[in-house]
Amino acid sequence: MTVSSAGQPYPPHVVGEEITDVKDQLRRAIRAERAKLTEQARSRAGEGFAHVVANLPQVTAARCVAAYVARPSEPQTMALLERLAARGTRILLPVLGRGLQRDWAWFTTTEDLQVRAPGRPPEPAGETLGVEALAQAEAIIAPALAVDTAGGRLGQGGGWYDRVLQHAPADACVIAMVYQEEVYDAETRPLPREAHDRAVDIAATPTGWQWVRGAPAGA
Repeated sequence: MTVSSAGQPYPPHVVGEEITDVKDQLRRAIRAERAKLTEQARSRAGEGFAHVVANLPQVTAARCVAAYVARPSEPQTMALLERLAARGTRILLPVLGRGLQRDWAWFTTTEDLQVRAPGRPPEPAGETLGVEALAQAEAIIAPALAVDTAGGRLGQGGGWYDRVLQHAPADACVIAMVYQEEVYDAETRPLPREAHDRAVDIAATPTGWQWVRGAPAGA
């Protein structure tokens, strides 16, 4: 998978600026680009993501995968969830509590998903499992606005995944789903990173995937 800087938002002046300000600039710019996508393009990309991610060796080998239900502005995940569930993979989905409270529940069917609070994505209606449930996941599919080729991930800004990944198994593969133009070259356009930011292992797009933090031995 190639990395292209054509049309990529990137702050022209980074030196001396607060990292949080730079991140916010990038978030606004990337969200504006995503907002230009038509529903047809989003749906087509969602099918592409489902094919690419479901066929990753790290995902096909996993008995338990942590994923998420996408917000309207994010790459669609429903086709991926249905594909994983159809082949018997156990799927953990986030359940958001107050503030940055973290929890998980099992995905069963799309009909079982419900909106628990305004502005939140649909969540499983079943019993929650506690934040430690993530220890069962062998692969973790994380949302992102951008990823760079050194594993840097630009999230939505709430810090939820940076905190929750502390409970992930050390050998779990973390996969970020982004559009092709949201994969940045870490040598020329590194994403701003803070000490608490957790890196990802793989960047997946609708057309392919690549290691962004060094492939493990034998991969």
